Amino acid sequence: MQQVQYKYRPENLTISEPNKYKPEDLYSEEMVLNLGPQHPSTHGVLRLEVLTDGEIVVDVVSHLGYLHRCFEKHAESLPFNQIIPYVDRMDYVAAMNSELAYVMGIEKMLGIDKDLPKRVEYIRVLVAELNRLASHFIAIGTYALDIGAATPFLWIFRDREHIMRMLEWLCGARMLYNYVWVGGLFYDLPVGFEERCREFIDYLKPKLVELQQLVIENHIFINRTANIGVLPLPMAINYGCTGPVLRGSGLKWDLRKVDSYSVYGEIDFDIPVGKGEMGKVGDCWDRNNVRVLECWESVKIIEQCLEKLTKEHKRTTDFDPQALVPKKIRPPKMDFYCRAENPKGELGFFFRTDGRSDIPTRVKARACSFNNLSVLPELSRGGMIADLVAVIGSLDVVMGEVDR
Repeated sequence: MQQVQYKYRPENLTISEPNKYKPEDLYSEEMVLNLGPQHPSTHGVLRLEVLTDGEIVVDVVSHLGYLHRCFEKHAESLPFNQIIPYVDRMDYVAAMNSELAYVMGIEKMLGIDKDLPKRVEYIRVLVAELNRLASHFIAIGTYALDIGAATPFLWIFRDREHIMRMLEWLCGARMLYNYVWVGGLFYDLPVGFEERCREFIDYLKPKLVELQQLVIENHIFINRTANIGVLPLPMAINYGCTGPVLRGSGLKWDLRKVDSYSVYGEIDFDIPVGKGEMGKVGDCWDRNNVRVLECWESVKIIEQCLEKLTKEHKRTTDFDPQALVPKKIRPPKMDFYCRAENPKGELGFFFRTDGRSDIPTRVKARACSFNNLSVLPELSRGGMIADLVAVIGSLDVVMGEVDR
């Protein structure tokens, strides 16, 4: 007797996950496809309901919530300092940058942001830029893998591993650090860290040249990404896009320059933007190229931080990175918003405090990946299904931050 592996049931669509489009809404030649949530090209547990007409994408609907971890609700029941590990778990590939944004907000509410030692500030910028490199490496490497190139992915993860080992040496964790504390740092740099970091930068520079030749200047890569997923600048602004997604559309907007927070105002670096060199301004190639160019800028920032940390603000025996760390954090009663430039764009935190408790009344995270993902349907309509994967990868979303 032949065993039937699958039997079609007309009610399958209605009893599965919720959809925007119902069978009676479709034309005879249209079809609804599910891309994800268990699919490598969706960069996490993101489910896309794709309405297609043959190979053409008619509409895309993002379905979220598969990774929801209630960050904002947790924050209402924990003291300010104990929320930092939860911040790490939003954009889990750029935890140092997320910690910096969160901690800066609390320090400004307490009024101690101007009192921090310069060595603390330069160490914060150093580790944030190392983490920015690691985040961009994931974005560029997995993007190449999305559209069929395995070698760049392997090469770039080889180089990222050096950063992971250095940050693990720094605080004991590979990805979720809890290193940047309110009022200071968990610990000073390990002895020899600056020298090891210089060696890594010298090693990395020729590797970045290889990366540009292997990916950015590759004829096949250009054909797969140029003129695909074009994001006009007005649309990027209207959707609240930030980071490389916004800069890829041609706007020089980087909070490290705009707000000059921490010691970024004392450091020389440029803001790369998309120029439409291979296609139209704001296409997938531009967004990816901006990330590669930002890696070069992060290298420049790291070199300047190392110069300061080994000369003007070098380690001393009396330096205490926890000198200003408060025992209890009780900001005055206020509503306050603080922001910083994460690898994926503007990460902001809104705080509401009552002036009496060390537990916030409300913490709201403004996640850059959430805004960047919201523009996906606009970029995908009228394109090919194969190009939809290229568009998703070019946005570089992390679902921990979208679902927070």
